[in-house]
Amino acid sequence: MKKKGRFLTMIILLTPVFLFLTGCAAPKLYSINMNYDAAQAAAPAHLQAEGKARDALIMVAQFADKRKMDDQKQIGRVVQRDGTNIKVFPKYTIPAQAVTDGVKAYLRKAAYRVDDKRLEWDLKEASIPKEKAKILVGGSIDEMEIICRRGLPTNSYVANIKLTVVFADIAGGYVAYTRRVEASSSKEHISFSEERMGDYMSMLLGEAIRNVFDDRAVAQKIKELATK
Repeated sequence: MKKKGRFLTMIILLTPVFLFLTGCAAPKLYSINMNYDAAQAAAPAHLQAEGKARDALIMVAQFADKRKMDDQKQIGRVVQRDGTNIKVFPKYTIPAQAVTDGVKAYLRKAAYRVDDKRLEWDLKEASIPKEKAKILVGGSIDEMEIICRRGLPTNSYVANIKLTVVFADIAGGYVAYTRRVEASSSKEHISFSEERMGDYMSMLLGEAIRNVFDDRAVAQKIKELATK
C-alpha cells in the first residue's frame, strides 16, 4: 500500500511538469505586435535637416511587399516540438504599412516635413506622381520573416528583413538613389511568447530602417534634393 501511495503521489507531482513540457493544444496561429517606435530613435547628425531642407516636403509611398508567399500578411512561423508549423501574423498592421510608417517616423525624427498622404508607387520613373513635395521615397519588402523553434531548455528565434528603398526627385521625374539593406537576428531564450516575437521583430525593423539612413550617401542625396 505504501508503494502504491508513493506511486500515486509521484504521478500527481509530475503531472504539472508533463503538461508544461508538452504544452496545451497548439493554437491555429500566433499574432504578434510588430511596429517601429521612433520615440527611442536618434537620427544620426549627418541626416538631420538644416536650413532650407527643413522646409522641403517629403512623400513616402506605400512599400510594396515582394516576398514570394501565398499569404503576404504572414511574417513567420513557429515550429512546435512535435514538428508542427504554425503561422505568425502581425496583430494590428500589415508588413508594408509597418515599414512605410517606420520610414515616415524616422524622417520626422531627423526634422524633415513628411506628408501624411497615402500614395502608391511602382518605383518606376515613368510613374513618379506630380506632387508638390520635393522628394518621393518608396521601396519594397524583399524578405521579412521570423522563425521560432520550440525546444528544451531554450527556444531559438531567427529573424531576417531585407528592404529596397528608392529616393526620387519629383520635379525632375527621376530616381536619384537606391539603397538595399538587410538586418538579421538570432537569439536563444528559455521563454516563449507572442510578445517576445513581437519585440524581436520590432527591434529588427528599427535596425533595418536605421541601416537605410546610416548611409551618408543617402543623407547627402536627401539634402541635395531638399535644397534644390
